Amino acid sequence: MAGDISKEDFKQSVRQWAGKLKVHPSQIRIQKMSRKWASCSLNNRVSFSEDILLEDVKVQEYVIVHELLHLRVRNHGRLFSSLMALYLPDWEERSKLTRNVPRGDNAAI
Repeated sequence: MAGDISKEDFKQSVRQWAGKLKVHPSQIRIQKMSRKWASCSLNNRVSFSEDILLEDVKVQEYVIVHELLHLRVRNHGRLFSSLMALYLPDWEERSKLTRNVPRGDNAAI
């Protein structure tokens, strides 16, 4: 099911997930990004590609949870994978969906 939600609705979803994950982003931004779906800064600002607004909710949730968990764990090690599995049990399948979407060169999270 394709997304196409407003920026404010997407930000509300990010805030809801932040509550579930018990993290506190300092800022939530939606901007043009040609090589990534999202990023997380050391000062806890999370930025998302505006293209995410057009994607399926499963992709949106995966990208949101992935970035917000980086506020707790800055790498992709075992703890990160365990937390992904705790909050999104099908996260590995969802991650494959992000690779299948044609976006720029080698789109990544």
